Amino acid sequence: MELLGKKLGMAQLFDANGNFIGVTVIEVGPCTVLQKKTPENDGYHAVQIGLGARKEKNASKALIGHCKKANTPPARFIREYRTEEPLQFNVGDKITVNEFQPGQYVDVIGTGKGKGFQGVVRRHKFAGGDMTHGAKGWHRRGGAIGQRLFPGRVFKNMRMPGHMGDRRVTTQNLRVVQVRETDNLLFIEGAVPGATGAFVIVRHALKKTKPVAKAAK
Repeated sequence: MELLGKKLGMAQLFDANGNFIGVTVIEVGPCTVLQKKTPENDGYHAVQIGLGARKEKNASKALIGHCKKANTPPARFIREYRTEEPLQFNVGDKITVNEFQPGQYVDVIGTGKGKGFQGVVRRHKFAGGDMTHGAKGWHRRGGAIGQRLFPGRVFKNMRMPGHMGDRRVTTQNLRVVQVRETDNLLFIEGAVPGATGAFVIVRHALKKTKPVAKAAK
């Protein structure tokens, strides 16, 4: 199960044992089912969900007509996820945050903060050159990146200066600390990618399914 949400920021909570926990607050849903795909019509099982609303003047006619089938305004954030079996949801249904339970683990997918063009020291944690001992002009450079004779080219994936951040990031195995169904809020232990107000995808953890109780200090 995957749901769409918006990152609201970070907060602090205390568990039953009085342990301090730093959490990220995410407003999850309610997500509207916009389309339900089947093997007969589309060749696979999938569910398309949307979150938020935008003005019709800022939406295309195709998006307006697509969302009208679900009796909802044009969605601001739309994603589709595949399923092995058909789900019980139909077009127009609302999926809320109660799909998650405290103690379970989730994966959060978002777009990391953009940091612009950065050098190798900031981008790849290079040590850089000497600041003294006769070093001239090689303080934060990356050094040689290739060979002259063989192979006579720069290899792919060479760590070099370039654009940093603003890419899709998945943070795995985060524990759900608290679920507030009335406010559509999900409190997740730790940090998640993205800036405050950014849209994120919250899904059941793929690698860690069983909840593990934290030992009291």
